Amino acid sequence: MRSQRIGYVRVSSSDQNTDRQLEGLQLDKIFTDHASGKSKERPALTECLNYIREGDTLVVHSMDRLARNLDDLRAIVKRLTDNGIRVEFVKESLLFTGEDSPMSILLLSVMGAFAEFERSLIRERQREGIELAKKRGAYKGRKPILSDEQIAKIKELSAIGVAKTKIAREFGVSRQTVYGVIG
Repeated sequence: MRSQRIGYVRVSSSDQNTDRQLEGLQLDKIFTDHASGKSKERPALTECLNYIREGDTLVVHSMDRLARNLDDLRAIVKRLTDNGIRVEFVKESLLFTGEDSPMSILLLSVMGAFAEFERSLIRERQREGIELAKKRGAYKGRKPILSDEQIAKIKELSAIGVAKTKIAREFGVSRQTVYGVIG
């Protein structure tokens, strides 16, 4: 059985374009997640890790696309390389085989730490920007997903005993939203 080059792509939201991450690379199969980096729920990564076999190479655009944090990154790379799977990070031009030198392992840790640090700086700048916008009165927060009329109708339906799941489906919201509306 010949070894395969398996791609893994992760974007934070469903409207983001996945094409640029592994564009132009010859891959046998690609797994794609539409999930935030902080999310533990990455079904395509789980499927990929169950699919990939000894001798294969996992190709990922960059370290921050594969892992939520440095510990997660090291654990995933170790799990794969311990099972004879190579891990290639395109952006960083790094390849891990399991027979890596101490310098390669240091690079994984340092580059992973920089990616984690960069994400925390982005979150901090975002929080600061929101606070400044709130002070200026420019930040209104997330727009409500339900109108006043819809909220009244949800309360009415709930009061007469309509199932919360049915109400949620009818209005295209989660049950949690329905429970939040009816208090």
